[in-house]
Amino acid sequence: MLPSAEIYVYEDNRTKQIDGFIGLNNSYIEGIFVKETMQSKGIGKQLLNHVKEVKSTLKLSVYQKNEKSIKFYLREKSNIQSEHVDDNREKKNL
Repeated sequence: MLPSAEIYVYEDNRTKQIDGFIGLNNSYIEGIFVKETMQSKGIGKQLLNHVKEVKSTLKLSVYQKNEKSIKFYLREKSNIQSEHVDDNREKKNL
């Protein structure tokens, strides 16, 4: 889905390297990706805050077993709207 998604990137001003990006398909967040070495530095939060300014509503799905992502989205004030199983994996819609 990412090739057809709307992509926003986080570029480090000092190194000129892309350290993360977020992909949207209309109002659906296809994913937030941050380099492992750059995680927990506020990059995901900055990307999410930016798309909150661009889009009036956002939707996403997170695998229930991905506790780190669930904690991130809940901390950023995303609400769980439903839970379901998909592709033999448990998911949460936030």
